[in-house]
Amino acid sequence: MGVKDNIYNVLKGKFLVSDDSFKNWRFILFVVGLMLLIIASSHSADKKVMEIARLNKEINEKRAEFVDTRTIFMEMKLESTIRNKVVSLDLKPSENPPQVIKVVSKKVTSKKSK
Repeated sequence: MGVKDNIYNVLKGKFLVSDDSFKNWRFILFVVGLMLLIIASSHSADKKVMEIARLNKEINEKRAEFVDTRTIFMEMKLESTIRNKVVSLDLKPSENPPQVIKVVSKKVTSKKSK
């Protein structure tokens, strides 16, 4: 039996129907099971990569929204913006600066009567 005959036997599938084919079938089923496991693992990894990409995109959108909101808020806090908004209410800045009031308190100790 030469190499040519062995190739023909494999192509014809004689190794699957010969007397000792049970060990061949076990090995083939084992390899097929491993292949299915590898494919499932690959799909699972791809799904996780897609989820990570989606979450990163969402993080970037939220960060941009935060920066925009913070910018608007900072503009609203500016004194010039507040002055422009209260002009319609006839409010004007005070001519006199505010005065600081200091409160000095003394601790009062009371004696309990018996």
